[in-house]
Amino acid sequence: MSLIGDGLDKAVQKAFTRPAPKNAGPQMRYLVKQLGGTKAVAQMLRVSQRTVERYVKDQIKKPRPDLAARIEGEVKKRWQPQIRAKAKAKAATTGGIVIDTRARMGYTAPIGSTDQNRIRHLTIALPPVYAARLFDAQAAGASDTQLQEIAAEALKEVYFQDGRRRAGSLDEVRFTDIEHLEFDL
Repeated sequence: MSLIGDGLDKAVQKAFTRPAPKNAGPQMRYLVKQLGGTKAVAQMLRVSQRTVERYVKDQIKKPRPDLAARIEGEVKKRWQPQIRAKAKAKAATTGGIVIDTRARMGYTAPIGSTDQNRIRHLTIALPPVYAARLFDAQAAGASDTQLQEIAAEALKEVYFQDGRRRAGSLDEVRFTDIEHLEFDL
């Protein structure tokens, strides 16, 4: 996935009311229940149907590392969809989203201003409009670059322009070389 997309997913996962299954057997049973059969799970995970059946019956307990990562990723994608939807809806309508980032930021502005890129560490509460745009773009399959542009636009309005109270002539914000990025709902 992408840095920003993964950050959004982790923020939503913090809203879960119950932890997702940790062991291979319960994870496989959950996936079989969600997808309606061992064949669909086997195709999704790129393993044999018999392998899935063995995990379901606890005949195999420890998957190889690459398979364990795929299983865990698929379980987390599907875990508590209603809680996930409520958290996204709340962030997109009333709560907004907090971005904590350390990245290189600069801007394009009229001649004579100090628009040089520099590393900044920001923790900023973004309005619900930008949370909605980020979640909608992620759901539509936007690339990391597109999500990064939305985040840059949000930082431009909230941090650099302070809700259009200053820096009105600011054209574009550059948001690159992301060292750290975390979201919170």
